[in-house]
Amino acid sequence: MDLLTTLVDKGLRRELPTRDEALAVLATPDDELLDVVAAAGRVRRQWFGRRVKLNYLVNLKSGLCPEDCSYCSQRLGSTAGILKYTWLKPDEAAAAASAGVSGGAKRVCLVASGRGPTDRDVDRVSQTIAAIKEQNEDVEVCACLGLLSGGQAERLRAAGADAYNHNLNTSEGTYGDITTTHTYADRVDTVQQAQAAGLSACSGLIAGMGETDADLVDVVFSLRALDPDSVPVNFLIPFEGTPLAKEWNLTPQRCLRILAMVRFVCPDVEVRLAGGREVHLRTLQPLALHLANSIFLGDYLTSEGQAGQADLDMIADAGFEVEGAGTTTLPRHRADAAGCGSPAGSCGTHDGSPEAHEGGCGAHEGGCGTCAEPAAASASSASAPEAPVEPVDPVEPAAVPAAAPAGTARTDLVAVRRRGAGTDLPPNA
Repeated sequence: MDLLTTLVDKGLRRELPTRDEALAVLATPDDELLDVVAAAGRVRRQWFGRRVKLNYLVNLKSGLCPEDCSYCSQRLGSTAGILKYTWLKPDEAAAAASAGVSGGAKRVCLVASGRGPTDRDVDRVSQTIAAIKEQNEDVEVCACLGLLSGGQAERLRAAGADAYNHNLNTSEGTYGDITTTHTYADRVDTVQQAQAAGLSACSGLIAGMGETDADLVDVVFSLRALDPDSVPVNFLIPFEGTPLAKEWNLTPQRCLRILAMVRFVCPDVEVRLAGGREVHLRTLQPLALHLANSIFLGDYLTSEGQAGQADLDMIADAGFEVEGAGTTTLPRHRADAAGCGSPAGSCGTHDGSPEAHEGGCGAHEGGCGTCAEPAAASASSASAPEAPVEPVDPVEPAAVPAAAPAGTARTDLVAVRRRGAGTDLPPNA
């Protein structure tokens, strides 16, 4: 496909695709899906080799949020049967973080429900960061505490935080349809505050909320302009008890196309396969590793994820390797850039030529094997030639069950987290 050749070329040069090219990726037919994955995989390997970064979530405070984000099980008015608890103590959070680090996680993400932290909350989180780094000196710590106010980003940075997460989630044009208690501009401002304080910015999206292809392209182009170092791609988990409980719009194939589009638009950033991968990608999760170079290990904030060991097995079986603590995640031109993550650039336009990384041009590009066609029946060479051969009606191949169409509710795959932080049960790591 000329489209894919163009997109690979642009991705290797960190050049922004056109909006029409991004939309065309989302519109590709299923028959061409493996071609799309292979093309985006070339871009992924150029900048990140075959490495997969593991991240681990610690939910410091769960539920009872005053905001009305329609997708969230912790929102105001949610009747989802999730865990609800107040702030974990620093030693409790550090113990949960250590479980993730022991499982291979390189980054620990500290998350708390709420509109944004008070100054006292920042003090709590600062103590938690100190406790985590005392036990695991080399671990990266990312905070996700909601909207920041003046000076809070600087305080978190001084406390040892390495990054700050605040997702844009959807396009500016449709943001008011999913949240009314804060604005899209509020979210952009928080990401920019984190960048100005010297924190590595992490900001992504949620797909599957009823948005159009144009909405998806809008938010991803906005992310490129905002220039985070990490872009988590979440797939909506439609929790019963939330306004979006009936929004089952995704198929595994669409999820792969979305990930490929994100990789083409933001070729040299950490694209993270985030919440909802088990629910929507299902058995196609290994293919997503050819597009994303980062995943969450184990469980999420309020839902259970795939078993930690299953994540590690999946990475190894797909021919990838877990990124070690001594390896720099970002490509050299981004990692070495002064003020990495600053809003001055975009995620594909830093100066410098593309450097090939070890393993970045490895084989396995044809690793997505095709299905074998049924073998044709052959005449027996041992039979006597004199015997007439009676015509035989062709045997119809066994029917293959069709994939569940978009809109099929897979509520059987949504499980509320009942272990780890906030419980007496060991975490999934």
